[in-house]
Amino acid sequence: MTATSVLLAPPKVAKQRKISIAKAITEATAQEMRRDPSVFVMGEDIGAFNGVFGMTTGLLDEFGAERIRDTPISETAFIGAAVGAAAVGQKPIVELMFVDFLGVCFDAIYNLAAKQSYFSGGAVTCPMVLTTSVGGGYSDAGQHSQCLYATFAHMPGMKVVSPSNAYDAKGLMVSAIRDPNPVIFMCHKGLQGIGWLGTVKRTIVHVPEDLYTIPIGEAAVVRHGTDVTLVGWASTVHLAIDAADALAQQGVSAEVIDIRSIVPLDIDTILKSVRRTGRLVVIDEDYANCGVAGEIVARVSERAFRDLRSPPARIAYPDMPPPFARVLEQAALPSAGKIVETVMEIMSDEQH
Repeated sequence: MTATSVLLAPPKVAKQRKISIAKAITEATAQEMRRDPSVFVMGEDIGAFNGVFGMTTGLLDEFGAERIRDTPISETAFIGAAVGAAAVGQKPIVELMFVDFLGVCFDAIYNLAAKQSYFSGGAVTCPMVLTTSVGGGYSDAGQHSQCLYATFAHMPGMKVVSPSNAYDAKGLMVSAIRDPNPVIFMCHKGLQGIGWLGTVKRTIVHVPEDLYTIPIGEAAVVRHGTDVTLVGWASTVHLAIDAADALAQQGVSAEVIDIRSIVPLDIDTILKSVRRTGRLVVIDEDYANCGVAGEIVARVSERAFRDLRSPPARIAYPDMPPPFARVLEQAALPSAGKIVETVMEIMSDEQH
């Protein structure tokens, strides 16, 4: 179950239109709002201010305050309101500005949104998209820098996606809006394309103007290789690609997989790769303890243990709150250098 990523083979078109992840998400939202009057957006500073991360730019002018709703600073209240709106047939897109703010609205997300369909025997669905920004590297310390992928992945009832480029971002957002289940749409701040944050240039790719979908639950092989499988999502995909370039100079061929969807997880694509390469390294900007990286390592070990030439490895954030000091934070974050070092250690150990 795979899909070719735009990072590997961009669509061949007469004229390419390259945009950022933020613009791709805005476009997907606007197109779905034109198509479906039940779609609306709510959150802090999403109206006249266009959202802190620019993902609602221009929407207020087109759709008005009835469908682009600025909210008070009360995540519990407005996310709870979104769950209620979804229960009566609306399709809210609600923004939790920073994922770290999860702590103040956890009940509305997990005890309401995630369980609504289950508790009602499927009679009441929750077609809600919760968008949120994740990731560090900006000296924003412990309340604005976390990823918390595993927190959402651990709780049944929700789908969780995190795109690495603008093409995937648009297709996944359209799929998320149309999904009858709550979808957590996690955007890494370092990839969104906001000028004051900087971005990875590789994220700005051709995005068709027409509506299209990318199925939630399909990974993409973004670089083919034969010696080691590198698995990442969002920011760590780009670290893996940079590491693969460096490893190629040392004669090591690395395959890079972008899982795109954390829940459901396309483990089959990862297994297929590992059975060819015999080696696995998973890169995660979330905490190492009980993390998504550890889950992927466990599933591969359970199903492809005999195909592994070496113990699988994971590179993740240390189990501590992100520090404010830049030098400490940069030391804690995953990096291409750490990936290269890990791969070379794995291959060196095999020779002893």
